[in-house]
Amino acid sequence: MTRYPRDLQGHGPTPPAPRWPGGAKIAVQIVLNYEEGGENNILHGDAASEAFLSEIVGAAPWPGQRHANMESFYEYGARAGFWRLHRLLGDLPITVYGVATALARSPSQVAAMQDAGWEIASHGLKWIEHKDMPEAKERAAIAEAIRLHTEVTGEAPRGFYTGRSSENTLRLTAETRAFEYIADAYADDLPYWIEVGDRDQLVVPYTLDANDMRFATPQGFNAPEQFFDYLRATFDTLYREGEEGAAKMMSVGLHCRLVGRPGRIEALRRFIEHAQAHDGVWFATRAQIADHWAREHPHRRIERPSQMDRETFVARFGGVVEHSPWVAERAFDLELGPAHDTPVGLANALSRVLRTASEAERLGVLRAHPDLAGKLAAAKALTAESSAEQASAGLDALTEAERARFTKANAEYMDKHGFPFIIAVRDHDKAGIMAAFERRIANDRATEFAEACRQVERIAALRLRDMLG
Repeated sequence: MTRYPRDLQGHGPTPPAPRWPGGAKIAVQIVLNYEEGGENNILHGDAASEAFLSEIVGAAPWPGQRHANMESFYEYGARAGFWRLHRLLGDLPITVYGVATALARSPSQVAAMQDAGWEIASHGLKWIEHKDMPEAKERAAIAEAIRLHTEVTGEAPRGFYTGRSSENTLRLTAETRAFEYIADAYADDLPYWIEVGDRDQLVVPYTLDANDMRFATPQGFNAPEQFFDYLRATFDTLYREGEEGAAKMMSVGLHCRLVGRPGRIEALRRFIEHAQAHDGVWFATRAQIADHWAREHPHRRIERPSQMDRETFVARFGGVVEHSPWVAERAFDLELGPAHDTPVGLANALSRVLRTASEAERLGVLRAHPDLAGKLAAAKALTAESSAEQASAGLDALTEAERARFTKANAEYMDKHGFPFIIAVRDHDKAGIMAAFERRIANDRATEFAEACRQVERIAALRLRDMLG
């Protein structure tokens, strides 16, 4: 594998300011998962009973059988939990992740969601695992989820979240071009864009930590106080970051059959009161967040070195290291990915090649560099990059005395070390360059060889910053 598909870069060290409406310091997004009636059940044509997210610790599927206890836990969510949550959350902008077959079996609950003005996003066709599902079958299930959702609610879903997804889910949902946002990711505290073919798809990531599902998982929440403490700590951290100018989004995940229990819902009530007691809190649906992000931060496609073919890559970056295109050729063969589509990332790839090259190869790189303010500069025979860099430090406008001083220093340095004096001139002014010249000429060759190689890496990093932005 020479191309790594996962994006470990994301928004990077300086995420975009979301500019939430009204200058809000945090966007709070509450999801209510409606899965009751869409879970695994032989009544639904499934091979076995459900075994996920219930009060039965260590539950296992029952092949070919109905599991009456498991069914009743899910039924509690529809019959009691939903209505308790509806009374608590009715005035808030909520997003429902609705499993299409579950919605079809719960018309009263759907009407209540719509009366409250809640967004109903798609939670897939059925609440089942997709990890082993053939791609064609999953694609068909997504299409049927959209169709049935639209039939039951009267509107096509604007967002999609499977939950029990496969490695193909994000791509398949993006390829439908049907959704303003998709959510089968937990990769960030802010929305972000992905590119699937020619489709620019917005992802509004979800959460499994600030989620009541941890009441039904090992090492999860054992008491409502733990749930409240976790939600409050998450909110307080993100709110503080918003006060410091780095606003984020907080997602809260809920399930009717879990937090809808009377012993747990009080924790949710306390959290909502805590959040509402703060100024600058934007409660929003996921669709509202998606609309805002698309408006404030529309996607812009960038040059992606990791997706270039070899010829294009070398033509574009072969001159970054002075007269040494072999560095780019070898960098192309590394395991490049989205993290290398940035100036820092690609500079690291070039540096790795330089650091693992032979001493003779590195010496060749050093000797490919021109003297500072030397004969090539006077003859205007520098590369465009070197010419611009030397000009940035005023080396193209030396007095006769300064030129003589540089000429003498160049000769002494070359005689002692066997390669030109190399420095990232854009990091210095003219006086600083000369001071470094006079300081470094006294170094032994090994020390200066290592320093010159570091300066080559620095020059490459600065050039890539200009090229890639």
